[in-house]
Amino acid sequence: MHSTYPFQRIRSALAVIALICSVPAAASAAADTPAPARCSAPDYRQLDFWIGDWDTFETEGPSSPSIARAQVTPIVGGCALHELYEQSDGLVGDSILSFDPVRRQWQQTWLTNRGSIMVLWGELHDGALVLEGDAHLHDGTTVRQRITWRAEGDAVRESAVLSRDAGAHWAPAFDVIFRKRA
Repeated sequence: MHSTYPFQRIRSALAVIALICSVPAAASAAADTPAPARCSAPDYRQLDFWIGDWDTFETEGPSSPSIARAQVTPIVGGCALHELYEQSDGLVGDSILSFDPVRRQWQQTWLTNRGSIMVLWGELHDGALVLEGDAHLHDGTTVRQRITWRAEGDAVRESAVLSRDAGAHWAPAFDVIFRKRA
């Protein structure tokens, strides 16, 4: 009986924490709930240009067919952005972008249906969001990736470079343009 006692206390403590945390979360879960005042600050609106329903094109062939669809929507009362990216070859990526008011930086957590995960941190530089971090690929390797988003008129350009040697050398990874779906 004594061997399960610590686990029962931990389980009870976690249940209490979950209950306390779920009350405000449940209250603000409705999609039409206005943004809390702290998430209405200008820092949280820096990426509003990225909100929308987008077709994705290679920058070298923007007249070619779209390679993906990206849907970017505000969530949790405007405190974060959710991106659902669906590529024509079956790759699906899902991410949350949020502003951390303590670090004064943006964070993106990105997952794919192919088992990759990436966590990036960064900030706005000259009107572009620049995030950098490690991508853990489905084959067990890790690469450092730096991704930049920039509004270009009514489009958004996303480009990336990657490093396989912890940032000593960088190589282009991709360069795409997002155009609003018709």
